[in-house]
Amino acid sequence: MKTMKQMKLWMISVILTSGFGLVSCTNDDDPVAPAPVDEVEAQLQKMTLREKVGQMFYVRPECLDTTIHFNLPSGIDESADDIREIKLQAVNATMKGVNEKYPVGGIILYAHNIKDEAQLARFIPEIRALKGSPLLCIDEEGGRVARIANNDNFNEKKYESMGAIGATGDPQNAYECGNTIGTYLRRYGFDIDFAPVADVNTNPENIVIGQRAFSDDPAVAAPMVINYLQGLKDAGVTGCIKHFPGHGDTKADTHFGYAQSMKTWDEMLGCEMTTFKAGIAWGCQLIMTAHIAVPNVTGSDVPSTMSPVILQDKLRGELGYQNIIITDAMEMGAITQQYNCAEATVGCIKAGVDIVLGPQNFVQAFDAVIAAVNNGTITEERINQSVRRILKLKSK
Repeated sequence: MKTMKQMKLWMISVILTSGFGLVSCTNDDDPVAPAPVDEVEAQLQKMTLREKVGQMFYVRPECLDTTIHFNLPSGIDESADDIREIKLQAVNATMKGVNEKYPVGGIILYAHNIKDEAQLARFIPEIRALKGSPLLCIDEEGGRVARIANNDNFNEKKYESMGAIGATGDPQNAYECGNTIGTYLRRYGFDIDFAPVADVNTNPENIVIGQRAFSDDPAVAAPMVINYLQGLKDAGVTGCIKHFPGHGDTKADTHFGYAQSMKTWDEMLGCEMTTFKAGIAWGCQLIMTAHIAVPNVTGSDVPSTMSPVILQDKLRGELGYQNIIITDAMEMGAITQQYNCAEATVGCIKAGVDIVLGPQNFVQAFDAVIAAVNNGTITEERINQSVRRILKLKSK
């Protein structure tokens, strides 16, 4: 027999996959009340511009060590050899010095930043002591993207793939997966898991999503996505659905260069948006953008991460999403091959992004936002809009 919570999740997914426009309800099971609006406003009023801008950056630890230089002109991914070999696994003096001037809202750890439980137990308190009170983030989807479970020094449950879970047809298996992952992430000290993948894997030639997605059928994927989110939430970890507006119909990998979907918005509404609507209706706190172009929606080859049509008109306007929009890593080739660091950072914020994840050069990106506010390219009120959302999340 289904519990009341399971029944609610099931009903949300049924309503959405049946074609109704439910996009505004929230997940109020076991609610964690955010700080009152006046508290957030009071906190915001006390912050300097640099402190506010810092909250909008979530970076890898290496971004704070300006003695490290990456030779990756075509973009970057977490498995790149010269990143992996650095093995930055502690906060050093350079990082502390840079952080004094460049506060940061979040830190994401990759596999090479994590050695074993003892090292992680030392590293996380060091990160928490950094200026900006950063949240701790990780990509722990389960399957091939699992920084901790796939580390032989940890003894955590491994999952074949989300595709295998989707193939069971039972959303309770997605809940169990999310809850198991969330439980050990919470135990180690993480706040945010950049999971689950909400893409619908409709293109058999897709080389980057594949079995990371629950299904090639949105009606199957949607209840899996929200049950996984609920599993994380019940364990005390915030999930993030990705990669909006859907990376499942592409062939190329945005880690290394340009990728596109030729779908129209109506076609996306019938497929990709089913899972994202389900996540929004459930009450997801973060949605991660894709760097893919959707020219038949936007009329251009601009990446969705930098498109106000995608982020403001579609995601916020049409779908009614009110919470945090975070970019996929801005150091990926789909961005760096078309834009310099300053252009990309300012461009995505102007398009509607709240959090810039993994800029290619954190210091340059930060300085570019400060300059953009000072010269009027971006208003400070625009910065405040994003920081309000971030402070509300941090208050939970």
